[in-house]
Amino acid sequence: MKLVFAGTPEVAVPALDALIASGRHEVAAVVTRPDAPAGRGRRLVASPVAERAAEAGIEVLKPVKPRDEGFLARLREIGPDCCPVVAYGALLPRVALDVPAHGWVNLHFSLLPAWRGAAPVQHAVMAGDEITGASTFLIEEGLDSGPVYGTVTEEVRPTDTSGDLLTRLAFAGSGLLLATMDGIEDGTLKAVPQPADGVTLAPKISVENAHVDWSAPALRVDRVVRGCTPAPGAWTVFRGERLKLVHAAPVPERTDLTPGELSVAKNNVYVGTGSYAVELLWVQAQGKKPMRAADWARGVRISSGEALGV
Repeated sequence: MKLVFAGTPEVAVPALDALIASGRHEVAAVVTRPDAPAGRGRRLVASPVAERAAEAGIEVLKPVKPRDEGFLARLREIGPDCCPVVAYGALLPRVALDVPAHGWVNLHFSLLPAWRGAAPVQHAVMAGDEITGASTFLIEEGLDSGPVYGTVTEEVRPTDTSGDLLTRLAFAGSGLLLATMDGIEDGTLKAVPQPADGVTLAPKISVENAHVDWSAPALRVDRVVRGCTPAPGAWTVFRGERLKLVHAAPVPERTDLTPGELSVAKNNVYVGTGSYAVELLWVQAQGKKPMRAADWARGVRISSGEALGV
């Protein structure tokens, strides 16, 4: 088939690579979000998908909105059979959805109908899911509600951050997306409507959602830290300033600390929760680079009885 691929962040690149390398389908163009300011200089930078497409000599389209007439006209000129999508980042209007004969097919990083929305992997980690996966589905105007072509499953490991899990799903999902394109082309694959039961929503994680509540049980604190890593980053307050929590681990044998209370040993920093303690392994103070929590504690000279979240 002739394809127009839509995607923006690094997590979409493995799927684009798989389609380019397949030899079976032609990636005629790529649709991605416009260049965005990045770094200290805030200079405009192309998306990872745009950069990869440019390296491969593929036309790159960067509409401000997918309903822009210039973009729609070019899409019709290209005449794609299907438009595979991975984390594009903009809502597609009906006028765009109707252009390809086989529609727009999204690779979504959950087992639909679970975790419909912008942050399925983060929500899966924060909810304590043991199994998640990826799904390919036909995009409709509803939120991730279209019929499903296929799925792959992935175990959520006890120490997984959302970044760890998303990396694995990006590569597993790239194979699923390619197989879906193959099945659509040869007519062996039909999309199946999602069940009405089991729908959960995964809206974007806000900075406030990433604020750690030390009165919660240790397992909840651990899931918030892992689910919000690398973005937006779990955080707490220490001496009136924000402290980012990069890596922590539950310590069931420490039950002597009150919620938020700090306990510092030579090479360990513990914090009380609503159940047992967690050990801080890596933290990032405001304006600083990430560092080992023990080094941070030595630098700030924590006093007996000091607490986080105050």
